Amino acid sequence: MIRNIIFDLGNVLISFYPSEYLKKKNYPESIRNIILRDIFHSEEWRKLDEGTITVGEAIESISLKSSLKREEIALIFNLRIEIMFPLDNNVRLLPALKKRGFSVYFLSNFHLDTFEIVSNDYFFFRYFDGGVISADIKIAKPDKGIYELILTKYGLVPGECLFIDDVEENVVGASAAGMKVLNTHGSENITDLLEKELSEG
Repeated sequence: MIRNIIFDLGNVLISFYPSEYLKKKNYPESIRNIILRDIFHSEEWRKLDEGTITVGEAIESISLKSSLKREEIALIFNLRIEIMFPLDNNVRLLPALKKRGFSVYFLSNFHLDTFEIVSNDYFFFRYFDGGVISADIKIAKPDKGIYELILTKYGLVPGECLFIDDVEENVVGASAAGMKVLNTHGSENITDLLEKELSEG
């Protein structure tokens, strides 16, 4: 029986699509592609998720190998919060699940500085019973250690947990740790998918 529901944040509860944002802001396609490649898909971005470098160090490192100027890279980093917004249909599930007796947690790859902002600004964090952020513990999904840590930290039984993520390799990692899993594929309304899993769990 599922007793605990563990949510990823990005593109499960919080929209984060830099490509769409840049397009809406009328960045030329050639510049968009450079920004996506050199910043959002960079090794430095992954290291920020892992909490092994600072934002300043990431900007400096990217500037040494990108055609983008350091000031341009810094500007994009300053837009991270602006790119994000809550996915209301999915966020509404949290208080409803709490009322039904489920415990809810978050487990997400997230830069520490941006997480500190959204966790203070977004009202729905009040519903969580706890959570783990990759940059805080220096381990990122799909490393098995991050799944083991949240289970140990909160004394959770893997088979009683449903892990929800939008990335296949992260879902596979949680499944290997013994959890039931749900891949949302970025859906902005996972109500039906979740109810199906809960009815079967």
